[in-house]
Order: sequence, then structure tokens, then C-alpha cells
Amino acid sequence: MTADQLISYEVPPLKTSDTGMRAMAWMEELRVHHLPVVKGRKYLGIISEDDIFEMNNPDEPLSHYKLSLIAPQVRGFQHIFDVLKIMTDLKLSVIPVINDKDEYAGAITRKVLVESIAQLSSVKDPGAIVILEMGQNDYHLTEIAGIVEQEGGKILNLYLNTLDDLRMDVILKINKTDLSAIKSAFYRYNYQIKALYHESDFDDDLKQRYDMLMNFINM
Repeated sequence: MTADQLISYEVPPLKTSDTGMRAMAWMEELRVHHLPVVKGRKYLGIISEDDIFEMNNPDEPLSHYKLSLIAPQVRGFQHIFDVLKIMTDLKLSVIPVINDKDEYAGAITRKVLVESIAQLSSVKDPGAIVILEMGQNDYHLTEIAGIVEQEGGKILNLYLNTLDDLRMDVILKINKTDLSAIKSAFYRYNYQIKALYHESDFDDDLKQRYDMLMNFINM
């Protein structure tokens, strides 16, 4: 999933002829704390709520002020994880997307980004989670996937968590809600199952936490 697939066309860019009051009204309506500023198709930077609060008269156009705008951006071809890193590092609610002609193409909101990551991570897909603990040199994805598939399952998502220089956790989201056969298969191949969560154990809680996060972003 790339940046150009995440653009939210609900976010209008500000023109230099727009006022600080208009910027604040749009931020409140869209529930964001930043908005892109453009001149024609040229991207000038983003303006924040703090920038507007510092204006002597927010009823005046933005062009009346010498604004030191930061200009974070992503290219349309960049991966969603690149977008996540930049938005997280800079604590942005909006990140502009620039096309291959260096023109403003649109903006990505934090809400759209979180929803897309949830989709990418199979959060809403039914299934169960298995956590395997193993030596880092013992990790072989093809073997793990083969064990799951020989029992009729598929790995929807996989994460690695390094414990120390020698050990790691392999966290699997599997598309089966009954993991009894897969559990037995892992034991036959001498894998150490650290934890196992059937859908009934975690799904409602996971969805509730996701909904709480989305409600927080929309505040």
C-alpha cells in the first residue's frame, strides 16, 4: 500500500489568500491540527493551530504574515510504513503527498492511515494468534508456514519481536479460529508455543481497542 492510495480528498489545501479563521474552521470540521498550504499547484508547507494562534489578526489572509512553514511530505510511491514513520516522528495529523512533477497531489490524514494499517494488519479478519518463542537462528519462515498450511490454515500476518541477542518471538495471525490441530503440529516439530489466543479470547477486546483508538483520533 503506497501513499497515493491513502490520499484523503476530504482535506482541502489552504491558499495564501485564505485567512487564519478559515484555516481554524476547517481544522475543527476535519478534526485535524495541520493543513497544507499551496500556491497554485506548488506545495509551500503545512500550517498548524499554533501558527494561527500566533497571528495578530487571524481574519487577515495568510499572505499578510511571514510564516516559517515546515514542509514535510511524502512521494506517491512511498510505502505506508514510510508515511507512518514521518507522521509519528513529526507528530502530524496530516501529511501532504507530492507527485512526480513536485506538485501537491493531496494529503493523508492520521485517521485514514490508522484504518489502512488495521486493514493491512488483518485486525478485522477472523482468526487466532499463536506466539512462538525460538532462537533467532531457528527461525525459518517456510517451515512455519508449511506447518500451518498442512493443517488447512493460512498466515494472515506475521510479526517478529526480538527478546535479546539470542531469542525472539514469532507472532502469527492465522485464519482459523480452532487452532487445536496447528497447536499439535507445532509441538510435533518441537516448536515452543509461548501463547495461543483463540478468537473468543481476543477478538472482541481487540475490536474494542481499535474502536477506542478511532474514537480518540476523531476527537
